[in-house]
Amino acid sequence: MNTGIVGRHVDLTDSIKDYINSSVEVFKKYNLDIISVNAIISQDEKHGKKAFSFEFTLNIAHLDTIVVKQKDKDLYAAIDIAVDRVSKVLRRHHDKIAAHKATKLTEIESSEIQDNIALELEKFEDEIAPVRLTSYKPMDIEEALEELKASDALFKVFYDKDDVMRVLYKSSVQGKFGLY
Repeated sequence: MNTGIVGRHVDLTDSIKDYINSSVEVFKKYNLDIISVNAIISQDEKHGKKAFSFEFTLNIAHLDTIVVKQKDKDLYAAIDIAVDRVSKVLRRHHDKIAAHKATKLTEIESSEIQDNIALELEKFEDEIAPVRLTSYKPMDIEEALEELKASDALFKVFYDKDDVMRVLYKSSVQGKFGLY
């Protein structure tokens, strides 16, 4: 971010420059691509009264130029008010970007995959029939193991004594079983 400070009819002291530069650092928290910030300070005198005019010009990528003008008797007060006004504009733009609900490419791909899976399942709808478990009462692992050994099934789904659904299956190694 380039920062430019111009004084018209005003002597720019180091303290004024430092104050403006520290005020500009606040704009970085909005994570916008700020290209440049120009600050113009001028002093006017009307009817014997001095007043300071302060102007911020911000160039932001993908956004129009933001111009904020502020007049006050005190230069530092004018800077503070202008910083608050610019912060308000930047916050609104940042919130608009953050709240934008654009569909991401990964979401599109995942929805296509889910649609394809649904189509595949519809093909098998006539072939697959849901079957209820024969027994909902809890059983010991030993009982389930005996039933699995006695049947030709590859696995047995049951509830154990702690009311947790378990799966007992025949391993590829003869005489070995696995338990989930």
